[in-house]
Amino acid sequence: MSRERLKRGTLPPAQENIEKLQKVVEEGNYYGAQQMYKSISARYVSAQRYSEALDILQSGACIQLKHGQITCGAELAVLFVETLVKGKIPYDSDALDRVRKIYKMFPQIPLPQHLPDDDEMEQISEAHGAATIRVDGCSSFLKAALKWSVEFGAHRSGSPELHVMLAEYIYSESPEVDMARVSNHFVRGNSPKKFASVLVNFMGKCYPDEDDLAIARAILMYLAMGNLRDANYLMDEIKKQLESNQLVFPQSDLVQFIIYLLQTLQRDALPLFNMLRASYKTSIEREPAFNELLDEIVAKFYGVRRRIPLQGVFGDILKMMGGE
Repeated sequence: MSRERLKRGTLPPAQENIEKLQKVVEEGNYYGAQQMYKSISARYVSAQRYSEALDILQSGACIQLKHGQITCGAELAVLFVETLVKGKIPYDSDALDRVRKIYKMFPQIPLPQHLPDDDEMEQISEAHGAATIRVDGCSSFLKAALKWSVEFGAHRSGSPELHVMLAEYIYSESPEVDMARVSNHFVRGNSPKKFASVLVNFMGKCYPDEDDLAIARAILMYLAMGNLRDANYLMDEIKKQLESNQLVFPQSDLVQFIIYLLQTLQRDALPLFNMLRASYKTSIEREPAFNELLDEIVAKFYGVRRRIPLQGVFGDILKMMGGE
């Protein structure tokens, strides 16, 4: 018998270890359990028993997260994805469902929205610190899962479902929301309706001059990917949700530019595109990255290549989208 088969024969069924380790966690020995999850799962990986290693890591990530051990749970979640890669597990609905089950165990805890009294400042600071740990842990897990999905069968920019999960978690849990980052994942997702809901929620609590910027950024990012369909759907859905919530759709020169732009891109009208861009120059320049996005849009829709490479964070975003 080969050494490999001998090694396989020394390992019990994974369920035995899963039950044993769950008891260690439930006794409160989180650190001890963590080391055991890592070492025991590594033995199954070495024996190429990837399915059982995945069972152990999934169980460990979920139970640690259930007990509020975010750092431990996130570490095991990342190890779960690394095992998907080592085992060359294809991206399919079953594997995605396993990733989703771990994702759903990451806590979602609303942050206080009111201005704190002096006595509450320390408590607020602790809540923000805990939220940052949650977002960093979940982001590390889902970013690793996105890379796996690209390598093993998903779209070249990653699983749309995973992008939506990451966008929703960043938005709901971040102490300070970066809407550019949230939008970056939503536009590579498959749920413009959820994206519209997040934007409407954001518009209800942002500063007055941020609501039209958020809409424009979202539409322009869709268009920079050549996705006119979802850009139009998003605009219509935002209007519909605002109306149903008895909220007012923002009126500004920037929003008017976006409305005209969506109409222009439905036909071969490069001169009109250029005229619009010149006429609304001041509004467009409210966010420097908008000009970079418009350069990508004119390249996608009219074949006019940029003379200057994309720079900064939006350059990186568009490269990840496949724009470069």
